[in-house]
Amino acid sequence: MDGPARSRVIPGVGLAFIDHGKTVWAGGLGVKEMGKPDPIDANTLFIAASNTKAFTTLLLAELADEKKLRWDEPVTDLYKGFKLGDPATTKDVLVKHLICACTGMPRQDMEWLLEYKKETPASALALLGTMQPTSKFGEVFQYSNLMASAAGFIGAATAYPGKELGAAYDEAMKTKVFEPLGMKTSTFDFAKAMKGNHASPHGEDIDGKLAVGQMALNYSIVPVRPAGGLWTSSGELSKYVEMELAKGMLPNGKRLVSEENLLARYTPQVAVSDKVTYGMALMVDKKYDVAVVHHGGDLAGYHSDMMWLPEYGVGAVILTNSDSGVLIRGPLLRKLLEVVFDGKPEADGAIAAAATQYKQSIAKDRERLVVPADPAAVTNLAPRYTNASLGAVSVTKRGTTTMFDIGEWKSAVASRKNDDGTTSFITIDPTLAGFEFVVADTDAGHRLIMRDAQHEYVFTEEKQLGAKP
Repeated sequence: MDGPARSRVIPGVGLAFIDHGKTVWAGGLGVKEMGKPDPIDANTLFIAASNTKAFTTLLLAELADEKKLRWDEPVTDLYKGFKLGDPATTKDVLVKHLICACTGMPRQDMEWLLEYKKETPASALALLGTMQPTSKFGEVFQYSNLMASAAGFIGAATAYPGKELGAAYDEAMKTKVFEPLGMKTSTFDFAKAMKGNHASPHGEDIDGKLAVGQMALNYSIVPVRPAGGLWTSSGELSKYVEMELAKGMLPNGKRLVSEENLLARYTPQVAVSDKVTYGMALMVDKKYDVAVVHHGGDLAGYHSDMMWLPEYGVGAVILTNSDSGVLIRGPLLRKLLEVVFDGKPEADGAIAAAATQYKQSIAKDRERLVVPADPAAVTNLAPRYTNASLGAVSVTKRGTTTMFDIGEWKSAVASRKNDDGTTSFITIDPTLAGFEFVVADTDAGHRLIMRDAQHEYVFTEEKQLGAKP
């Protein structure tokens, strides 16, 4: 973290270390925002992203203790409105399957990443009805944020019947999780978090230079917040890890959750690899012949991890305020194990190599990008495109810069000539980089195509009123 700001890979991190089940150090390194002196400390809030999922399953475990649900209960018995695109899969999903990444339901994030302004928890649940399985139960690890979101909202509806789903979830997490754990500033309220001691998001610009990024994309998590909307600090996240190591006990000697239902979340539901299994929002990694329980989190400009060794009472958490923060997570786990077991020192070299490869990858991608976007290619774009699921994309100009305006957020774009002869426009603003739109015009009109691993979304030209056919 030393040296001039321009040489930093990550502006700052929140860290905590746990030994013998107790936090022995919590604090921070670096700054909350580049160009400003405010340091990160143990109370600085970051978005924990998918680490939220483990808190959601902790809530479910408490509800299981209260006999308000069972892990093996069909979800349709618990919540009548639960519906997937495939009736057979809908019928087979049990409570434990909502957040196991084992149902065969694929990742389907574009809808809530690009079209979230009018989304609510109820409409997020309705999106499940558009999803089709692409594998059998337990066959393939397929991470689903929408399914995880459903787990939290359905659990909350069980705790507070009749209450709006988002309000019910927020209240359940506050009273059943945050308050007992002593997590006084952890919240799902973006406005509240950002008024106080918080870290700003950062990302790389087109040339790999670190810069303060936009927050806009992160608001997309609000309607699906059980999957990743938690703001927390290293000092408070470590309290959660302490509870996990204590198998459900709190520092005051009271039990938060039964050991049985806490540990049920560790039970393998699907294999991630030959040494890693996924339970209910928790991975158990035996790569180093010792069980490490952990989970990561990723949103725009924020990357984090939490990890603990149940057999040894040791753990750590890390929260970062940069897209490049993802580089630290694996080496931190390796470093923790090196310290605990006097292992061969490889972590320092691994993180240095990862940083080098990261910069080289950005530079290699940059070689093919045209910035500002190729004027000839821009001239052929329609002013506005629409897709029934992802909303509208407006093409605007800011001087020589071409902008793609999604409505919820907007970014400058670069152009790229692809090997197959097509042209792509790619968002390039820090924390918004990497959304690709492929030009796919036909005789019927202008088109853009977005793809993820298993879906294709076609944007068609929106015809202007009064335009000739």
